[in-house]
Amino acid sequence: MEQIGYTQTPPNLDAIFAALSDPTRRAILSRLADGQASVNEIAEPFNISQPAVSRHLKVLERAGLIERDVEEQRRPARLKAETMTAAVDWLAEFKAFWGKSFNQLDDLLVEMKQSDGGKTDYE
Repeated sequence: MEQIGYTQTPPNLDAIFAALSDPTRRAILSRLADGQASVNEIAEPFNISQPAVSRHLKVLERAGLIERDVEEQRRPARLKAETMTAAVDWLAEFKAFWGKSFNQLDDLLVEMKQSDGGKTDYE
């Protein structure tokens, strides 16, 4: 279905936000920001099994947030931060909206204070 009047969003945006919705996956991304790591290295600080970590890595990989290499018997994961730009860009539209809304609220409060002679209810 065509969305008239809406901005075009990247096709993987839903997958990115779904992947980021889990705190364990966000922690994994934070760990990978320090450099690539194996499943065992990633699993170490968590109280979850290695297969559970592997499932989290698959979700992150499908969302395009990480990529995995094959080095002999290791499959280190590496962050692909450029994929997050789709989410950051989408959220930036709302940041501009809220910034404008807060500026309008500030203007209204200044106007109300001036018209009231600077008095407040607690004076």
